[in-house]
Amino acid sequence: MSVIRLYHPEKIEDQTTSLLNKEHAHYLVNVMRVKRGHNVNFFNKEGEWVSEIVFLEKDRVEVKFLNKLKLDVPKKNLELAICLVKKNAMENILQKATELGVENIIPIISDRTEVKEINLERANKIVIEATEQSNQLIPPKISEPIKFNNFVKSLNGKKLLFADIESKVYLTKKNISHEDNIVLLIGPEGDFSPTERELVSKLSNRISFSISNNILRSDTAVITAISMVNFILNQH
Repeated sequence: MSVIRLYHPEKIEDQTTSLLNKEHAHYLVNVMRVKRGHNVNFFNKEGEWVSEIVFLEKDRVEVKFLNKLKLDVPKKNLELAICLVKKNAMENILQKATELGVENIIPIISDRTEVKEINLERANKIVIEATEQSNQLIPPKISEPIKFNNFVKSLNGKKLLFADIESKVYLTKKNISHEDNIVLLIGPEGDFSPTERELVSKLSNRISFSISNNILRSDTAVITAISMVNFILNQH
């Protein structure tokens, strides 16, 4: 069995025990079918710990935290600003953006977005599960939805990478570095309105770039754009 990793936001200390919540207990007992003595890893922003199951009975599971693993946590300076889309596509975006290592996710309401809200409880559950699966420690923070013009005002000097369907320019290593605080902007499937495009064009810290010659769905555009940025940042 592969290592089971679960997110545990509360403080963890070596050689202490903890009674797991019902969701984690159900998952371990009924889905993973673990036994007493099995090891489970728990993580949060402070690190990752190996634990041992010391008590297990139906919906009651108690673990003992044994020791903290030494892990290198890569620096994340990449945020995703994504115009809201329908439920299935949005959930796919949340999952894939987490797997690809974004720090924050900013849902945007633009002139042409049909969806105006997001279920934050469900969204946070998705990014936590994706963090567990992708061997990371910190789930991305998901902001409350923000109107596009307010988003532009909130950038505060961050470098905006605009995945622009009208651009013919490709992103290069000259454009970004690990030291930059990067916000990647993906527009709605109907593109931004002329007024919104004008707002973006006036930003001095904006880089417009192309991700494809084709018109992509929002979830495909997110995966493609983040992968491009990661590839460039990881070049030596």
